Amino acid sequence: MNVKHLFLAITLCFSILASGQNVAKNANLKLKEGPIEAQFEFIIKNSNKYQDYKVVKRAWIEKLQKNVADSINAIRKDYDAEVAKVATQQTEIEQLKTDLAAVNQKIADLNTEKDSISLLGIQLSKGTYQTLMWGIIAVLAILWLFFAYRFKSSNAITKEAKAKLAETEEEFEEHRKRALEREQQVRRKLQDEINKNKS
Repeated sequence: MNVKHLFLAITLCFSILASGQNVAKNANLKLKEGPIEAQFEFIIKNSNKYQDYKVVKRAWIEKLQKNVADSINAIRKDYDAEVAKVATQQTEIEQLKTDLAAVNQKIADLNTEKDSISLLGIQLSKGTYQTLMWGIIAVLAILWLFFAYRFKSSNAITKEAKAKLAETEEEFEEHRKRALEREQQVRRKLQDEINKNKS
């Protein structure tokens, strides 16, 4: 073996060792970082071939298995967090629906109250209230007209009765005066007769 061949063999060994160290370093780096898909690709690409099979380093497979398990756990943790978040949001939505229904009911009550008037503790719509008020006014107007007519009629009767009473009183007074005069005349005559009989 000559020196040239020896030098070439040593260079080739160093080159293979350096390449192996680069692959090992690169493997540690690739299997520590990056997505799972890239890690699978790296393992398949850098594995040795044996017939139709790929020979993969056990450390790489174990590292990949750990990475996949960690990824699944992280995804499961994210999923559980999202499920909890969705449940919280669903609870909040239900609470908001309940609050909205209460607010809508309050608005409906306020609209009803705005469109109605309380009369003696009874809530009446404005239309019913107006109809009732106009009805009461109409009844009172009819009653006023009736009593005004009755008063006028009674007043006329009273005036007529007073006039007749005054007339009757006047006649009675006249009759009394005449009766008094007659009585006086009868007394005078009686006195005259008494006087005549005495003399």
